[in-house]
Amino acid sequence: MKFKQVDVFTKVPFQGNPVAVVIGAENLDTASMQRIANWTNLSETTFLLKSVVADYKLRIFTPRMELPFAGHPTIGSAHAALESGFVSRKAKLTQECGAGIMQLEVEAGRISVRAPTPKITPVHEPIGVATISEPQRIDVGAVWAVAEVADAKTLAALTPDVPAVMRLSEKHGLAGITVFAKSDDCVAAIHVRSFAPAHGIAEDPVCGTGNVAVAAYLRERGQLERFGTSYVARQGAQCGRDGRAYMRVEGEVIYLGGDAVTCVDGTLEA
Repeated sequence: MKFKQVDVFTKVPFQGNPVAVVIGAENLDTASMQRIANWTNLSETTFLLKSVVADYKLRIFTPRMELPFAGHPTIGSAHAALESGFVSRKAKLTQECGAGIMQLEVEAGRISVRAPTPKITPVHEPIGVATISEPQRIDVGAVWAVAEVADAKTLAALTPDVPAVMRLSEKHGLAGITVFAKSDDCVAAIHVRSFAPAHGIAEDPVCGTGNVAVAAYLRERGQLERFGTSYVARQGAQCGRDGRAYMRVEGEVIYLGGDAVTCVDGTLEA
């Protein structure tokens, strides 16, 4: 099977967030997919399959479980599907996954996906870091507890209480916590960090669903005017994987966009 490792939310190899993509995985069963995802040891590994209802079908796995949807794997897998010829090059794509049929756009090499409709409920307890706003549980395919911290310097320096994050994740069915702060640089409007120890991911370098959840959080709390309905989020600097997520909010619809670059291109024996 063809195999690519793609860095997402960057144009620079070995930055952003890597995803492993297995292309044409029809002969693999679920247990084999999970075993491969555990072996790659990345935050997500995906499997591209043929679809009768969309341009392709995507299955997404963390080292421990399958996800219905995830942002950076969707963008990275679409990049791999186009680059490999698994699907023909065009401006609009459809992806079948556990969350349904996702709509994607391709413009000047940047891929954007229309995110699932967020489901938001309050979290009336600490989330393992000191926040300045009330946390909310936001389900966008992956589920995050989201809140704001004091400033970008505090965000960069924080170390979460991992046992507390684990307990919170188990109690509320979370992937983990995503926290954000207003940027202190001219590169982006907002800085973000995501922690998912319950999924075996201490810190996700640049998290697509985490950024969608932040956009949903800002919209829900009437805070979008602070950053605009189209803004750049910076994430991953603390992991040495500095990346950019391009967020767009159009009424009730949230779009997640990012660049991608292939770093490994070969075959997988399975």
